[in-house]
Amino acid sequence: MRTTVLDDWPGIAEACADWSVLKKRAEVVFQREALRGPALVEALKGSQVVLPMRERTHLDAAVLESLPNLRLIALTGATTRHLDMDAVRKREITLCWSGAYHPEDTAEFAFALMLAAEKRVAEGVAAIASGGFMEGTGLCRRLSGRTLGILGFGRIGARLARMARAMDMTVIAWGRSLTREAAEAHGVIWAGFDEVLAKSDVLSIHMVLSPETKGSVGRRELALMKPGALLLNTARGTLVDEVALIEALREGRIRAALDVFDIEPLPVDHPLRHLPNVLLTPHLGYATHECMGMFYGQCIENILAWMDGAPIRVLDGGALTP
Repeated sequence: MRTTVLDDWPGIAEACADWSVLKKRAEVVFQREALRGPALVEALKGSQVVLPMRERTHLDAAVLESLPNLRLIALTGATTRHLDMDAVRKREITLCWSGAYHPEDTAEFAFALMLAAEKRVAEGVAAIASGGFMEGTGLCRRLSGRTLGILGFGRIGARLARMARAMDMTVIAWGRSLTREAAEAHGVIWAGFDEVLAKSDVLSIHMVLSPETKGSVGRRELALMKPGALLLNTARGTLVDEVALIEALREGRIRAALDVFDIEPLPVDHPLRHLPNVLLTPHLGYATHECMGMFYGQCIENILAWMDGAPIRVLDGGALTP
């Protein structure tokens, strides 16, 4: 029995959970590279179980059809956006989900990005590391009294709003199902989509990615933002039109702090890496000890239960089972 753990780019999977029982019953292979196409198929050859990290690797029909031995996909989380579900059903591959996502992880990271960008943390670290002191650091910005706009007011957005209010920021928000009454209950001001864009000193995106929301913030929307406003994205890269964003950044109209990108890992020669008014982090918004330990720990439980013929946390036709 072979289990392949995909997408362990930072090399933390083995340390996050106890794999000892599973290793006694199966060969466990950890893949540290970002694999695509033939290289992905080759790495998964002979695997009965595949454990991908979230949506980092897409398992499309061509890949799944090239893996005749695959019987179980142990999901970290419960999303299937990265899977060809028709191919999964055709092959009768079992899906097991793991983890109840904790919104505080991403909300805390979005807040940290906002602080790092407005308080010039990266510039200060770079100045010290290069042997200087304050050269090139610029001036910090105060958060108190400024306006945070939130697009997508679910659990993460609501959590971020609470933190911002503690810093005496005014919070305005838009969400597809957010009402004025619900916004008021959270201590925030309801606003229309365009109004949030136009009034925010800091704009944080927390919409769920779908065919309808892809590219929601494009050239028109970016043009509505205040000059010098900060755009935060810790949700999904493709919610923002990356070409339009790079154009706005190059023109110096806005600033950005980004944890997510159209293509991950971010290519070495990507233009975002070379812009002075953007702060980049490598999709760390959910990558806490607690979250990763839960994901991998529950995946191990799921694999062992499946091996014993009594699978748990089965994702059955889109429905979760205990």
